[in-house]
Amino acid sequence: MAGAMAAKANGEACGQCGGRTYLIERRGELATARVCACSVDCPMCGGRGHRLVQKEGTFSAKVGPRTYEVLEPCVCTLRRTRVALYNDVQMPGVMAHASFDNYRPFNESQDRGRGVAMHFANQYVKGATNKGFVLSGPVGTGKTHLLAATLGHLVLEMGVKSRYVEISLLYATIRRGFQDGKSGGEIIGPLSEVEVLAIDELGKGRGSPFEMETLDELIARRYNAGRTTLFATNYSLEPERKGARSSAPSGYRTTDDARSAMKDAELLRERVGERIYSRLCEMCTFVELPRDTPDRRRTRQEMDAPPPMGGMRGPGR
Repeated sequence: MAGAMAAKANGEACGQCGGRTYLIERRGELATARVCACSVDCPMCGGRGHRLVQKEGTFSAKVGPRTYEVLEPCVCTLRRTRVALYNDVQMPGVMAHASFDNYRPFNESQDRGRGVAMHFANQYVKGATNKGFVLSGPVGTGKTHLLAATLGHLVLEMGVKSRYVEISLLYATIRRGFQDGKSGGEIIGPLSEVEVLAIDELGKGRGSPFEMETLDELIARRYNAGRTTLFATNYSLEPERKGARSSAPSGYRTTDDARSAMKDAELLRERVGERIYSRLCEMCTFVELPRDTPDRRRTRQEMDAPPPMGGMRGPGR
């Protein structure tokens, strides 16, 4: 946490939390935060949760400036509040350790994506209308990582109430709610009102009337209220389809190749419709990662894989 929230009383950084005073860990499907052991016992307030702070103010021109004391929440209270807020974000457990520092861009576009997310997080103004961003790119290129890093900063460093939702899981949650007698609006309501919402996998799904109506209602509510929304999608942000390249190689193509090419060519505006896409243009900065951006998960797996047996040669061969 920024400033005093991250500083230990003795000026030494904790070996576990690095001076942040909190830890984020994976517990089952979700990432959860807790106060680090180094900061459980607060030396500033002695566990009371508040402290007296001296301030100076002028209440009359005749008396002039006066010094007075006011009771304020201690940093340990703010810390516990922000940790509780983070645990309401519903961040996937696999993203527990995601940060801007450990995001490794492979190309200039990924570096720009990290820059846009960092600038948004660092320049965010609580309670104001802040323009969000849309990250578009192939699977495994770190889009969810950047969403997690952004929300982690907003919640734990600034106390901004935020939520994360993967769109297909939201659809499934609403369908289950119908069986319990709940309306879609009851589930969408809290997501509409949260200060910052991150929607992952935008465009995913069957595109049924139920899905489109749900997405339209959620985005319309947030758009009308001027609330900030972040998005990640596998679909292109290009305004229209590009013509076939004349230099494209001809020859035999497998069915899988054809399906992959069709998916790569799909545009977000075609997946969500003109109405939603138009609002995204106003609500967000667009960042598109090239289709040839490496899959970070596959690259890591290939780097960790042992060399093939046939590739090992003994001396003299």
